[in-house]
Amino acid sequence: MTSQQLKANTQKFTELDIVNLVIEDDKPVDNFQSEQQQRLLVEPLYSSRTLPSPFLAAANVGIFYRVGREPIVLDMFLSLGIERPPDFSPKQNRCYIVEKFGKVPDVAIEIVSNRKGDELTISRESQRKNKTATKKDVYAEVGIKYYVVFDPLKRIQTTKDMNNALLRVWKMSGGGYREITTSEGIREVGEWIRLDEVELGLKLWSGKFEEEHTRLWLRWCDVKGEVILTGAEAKEQSDQRAEKSDQLARKLAAKLRSLGIDPEQIT
Repeated sequence: MTSQQLKANTQKFTELDIVNLVIEDDKPVDNFQSEQQQRLLVEPLYSSRTLPSPFLAAANVGIFYRVGREPIVLDMFLSLGIERPPDFSPKQNRCYIVEKFGKVPDVAIEIVSNRKGDELTISRESQRKNKTATKKDVYAEVGIKYYVVFDPLKRIQTTKDMNNALLRVWKMSGGGYREITTSEGIREVGEWIRLDEVELGLKLWSGKFEEEHTRLWLRWCDVKGEVILTGAEAKEQSDQRAEKSDQLARKLAAKLRSLGIDPEQIT
């Protein structure tokens, strides 16, 4: 977002505005699948150190972009070049006030859990409340660079907007969103798409995360399509390499002993 767009989309938050912000509503908002998926999109970015610091990745945090407007609450977002303030005591440090951070997030990800989310189409329930803008419309107005819709439970997969895809991605272009996934979208495990301006990709992945059940997930990947590992996955991979190295060393030592050579005497 340019400085002119940022100025147009924000107004200065006064101290009184900040005092009156509702940043925690204490309402349960997500199911098990969404909650796990959100963590799988946030944790690897921090544990892997793939992205240069600073950056801010978070889930279900209010983003206040204009005085007098309801905040947007993204399932997950990524914002490059900024970080959380060190002290969470002031209210303005516990939420994302665009004016304070100086930019909008770079990536917004919505995880579809039902047909009432307004990700791409206004639901009947929202129509009854006189709502006229989808999340896609709002995020375009805010100026978020990439908008991602992931439909793991196939709640809106057969709608016109998704056209049987599980994943679709749009990018800001000329003041609006232009889809960067193909007309087919992303449908199969292993398919992925690059988000060039954040130097990352998103990939459909089937596997186990925190439990023994194999499920469909959305994962961050690098620009070559390699999945970015969680901290636990990286440790397991490191342990496996260490075990293989130890096994090789033991085999080599046994071979040397069979030849009458003491491996302890080799320097």
